[in-house]
Formats: sequence, C-alpha cells, structure tokens
Amino acid sequence: MRKIGFLEAFSIGVGGMVGGGIFAVLGLTIDLAKGAAPIAFLIAGTIALITAYSYAKLSVKFPSEGGSIEYIVQAFGNNLFSATVNNLLLVSYVIMLALYASAFGAYGSALFLGHDVTWLHKLLAVGVIGIFAFINLLGAFLTGKAEDILVYTKVAILLIFVAIGFYTGTHYERLEPQFWESYLKIITGGLIIFLAYEGFELIANSAKDVINPQKTLPRAFYASVIFVITLYVSIAVVTILNVDFETAKKAQDYVLAIAAEPLLGKLGFVIIAVAAMLSTASAINATIYGAGRAGYLIAKLGEIPKDFAKKIKNGYEGMIILGLLGVIFATSFNIENISVAGSFGFLVIFGLVNYANFKLRKITNSNPFISLLGAFLCLVSAAILIGYNLFHNPSALESSAWVVVIVVAITIIYHKLGGKMKKVLDEDLREKI
Repeated sequence: MRKIGFLEAFSIGVGGMVGGGIFAVLGLTIDLAKGAAPIAFLIAGTIALITAYSYAKLSVKFPSEGGSIEYIVQAFGNNLFSATVNNLLLVSYVIMLALYASAFGAYGSALFLGHDVTWLHKLLAVGVIGIFAFINLLGAFLTGKAEDILVYTKVAILLIFVAIGFYTGTHYERLEPQFWESYLKIITGGLIIFLAYEGFELIANSAKDVINPQKTLPRAFYASVIFVITLYVSIAVVTILNVDFETAKKAQDYVLAIAAEPLLGKLGFVIIAVAAMLSTASAINATIYGAGRAGYLIAKLGEIPKDFAKKIKNGYEGMIILGLLGVIFATSFNIENISVAGSFGFLVIFGLVNYANFKLRKITNSNPFISLLGAFLCLVSAAILIGYNLFHNPSALESSAWVVVIVVAITIIYHKLGGKMKKVLDEDLREKI
C-alpha cells in the first residue's frame, strides 16, 4: 500500500478543521466579541496548537491507526474508564460526521433549488457519506489524494474571498478597541468556538501510513494548525470589514455568505456555497478516515464488537458501520442539539490526551507544563460550553446528557455480557513497547 507524505497529512489536518465549523460559528463569534472576533479565533487556535504539541509527541512515539484511542489506553490502561472514553470519542466522530453531512445537504439544497428543501437536503447528506466511505475503503493513498483536491480547492476559494475582502473592506474602525466586548466575552467566545479547530487530531490516525513519521507528523500538526489559525483570523477580519455587527447577529448561521454578497453579488453566494460544500465534504472524508481507524483499534482492544476490525479492501468494516450511523444521525436527529454532545466529547478527549502526554512525558520527552496547560484549557472550554448552553440552549444539554448516559450504559452492559478487554494494544507496537 502506498504511503502518504507531508502534503497528504497536512491536507487531512486542514480538511478536518476547515469543515462546517467556520461557516457555523463565525457569526456567533462576532456577536460575542464584536471587533475582537479575530482575537477570539486566535485564543481558540492557541489552545489547538498547545494540544497539537501533545498529539505530535504521542503520535511519533506511538504510531497507531487508533490515534487518540491509543494514547488514552497507554496512559490510563485498558479498563472500563478507557473503554467509556474511547466509545465517547467514537460517538463524537459519528455526531460530527452527521453535522458535516447535514451542512453539506443544506448548502447543496440552497445552491441547487434556491432554498433548503428537506428531501434534497437528506438525499445529499446520505450520498456524500456513502461516496467518501467508499473512497476510504480503497485505502489511505486515495483518501489522501481526494483530501488534497478538496482541501486545496476550498482553501483557494476562501483565500480569494479574503483577498477581495481586504481590497474592498473599508470599515477598519470596527477592529479598534472601542468596538471590542469585555475581555471575559472575548475569551468566552474563543473557548466556545474551539471546536472550529477540531480535526487536526485526525493526522494521528495516519501515523502508520506516513513516510518518515518522526519528521512528517510534527510538521503536519503544527503547519496545519498555524495555517488554519491564520485563515480563520483573516476571514474574521474581512467579515467585520464588510458586515456591520447588527447584520452579523441577525445572520449568524450564514454570515460568511452575507459577507460575500457585497463583494461579488449573487455570484458571491454561489462561491461561498460551493466552498461550504467542499469544506464539509473534505471534513467528512477526513472524519471517516480517522473514525474508521479508531474503531478498528477499539475493536482490537475488545471494547466494541470485532466487526469494526474486519478488513474490506484497504479499509475496515467499521467505516461502513460508522457511515451508516452517521446517516441515521444526519437524517433523524436534531443536529444543532446533538452537536453540543460532539463538541463536549472532543473537548474532554483533548483534555485527556494532553494529560496522557503529561503522564507519559518521560517516554515522549515532553514539556510537562505545556501538556498540563493544554489539559486545563480544554476542560475549562468544556465547562464554558456547558455554561453557555445552560442559558442559551438547555435542550442541547439534555440531548448531550442522554448521549453520555447511553455511551456509559452500553459500554458497561457490553462488558457485563462478555466483552473482553485485551492488554495488548496496537499489534505493530507490541515489540516497540
């Protein structure tokens, strides 16, 4: 099987991050922080970069298809706690997959029919998951190449949007401190939108497929996060230059499309809709890639049924199972509410991975302060996410609570009925460990 290089690994990271997140949270960020929205994105990006440090260290020392799964087990052992955390991660992947597919369907329906039509929305959501599940079954090389095409196309569109926006934008005074909200709101805005950076961790799942992982993996992690920070901050600046704060508040869900219309008219809406579809498609591709490999290792550890580890072509049966679950979530559940559970799940996982790197610091040769800081910031972000939704969207917390309770219950029941957790981790790491 052909290996992937820096560009493919970089593309997986950028593709995972620049998904539906920037299109969904930009308006919320501007509403919370006003002219300091770029700073909020910078704060969130800094947390992502600190967390990427832990992933870079761990992925080089423990190259595994399981990525985050592997690191949790290495640090905490293969027990009921790790099994619950790993299954929460797997469900979070399914939720994000459904979120991206739903966003793809919404933008596609608006692009083709002028507005969101339910039947086309759901048909496109199902179709895009099916297409990329099939591509992932063909192997990492084709997955990486598909990601290259999608990522570079959508990034090119967004960079053109940024360039034109800087050229036409005139309201630079909106970026001045008198138009900033309080520091508390700016920080809160940054922590709430942290999940716009979710996706860089998918690079870890490619560790076994990467050429010269000792050099390639750290470069891919840091380069992808720094690039996306720069992109997000630039998009936030351009949007503020071209859209007033009141309009941004009213059009929170599609403020980027609103920002494009003054620049390019109706063509601007079409271009941003295409960029949104490419963004969500590449995020789906990267998520299936990472989730399929995570499911494989969880099954090998005996924490879920072994069907997830069965090979099909150059992929795993688990990719089909997760794709089907993504289809069910995308077509049957309230995506806005359930996405909070996915966000909370990833923040908890990121916090635990940072702490895992702290525990394994002598093996990974890591700076303990950076790892502990990352763990603290991720868990604080999770707490702020809960607090924000407690006041603004309490029904989402109810959905999230049900997701967590069901994951815990299924994990316990599975092991009570005969599930056996193994002490051996990724078989290719056995000799190395």
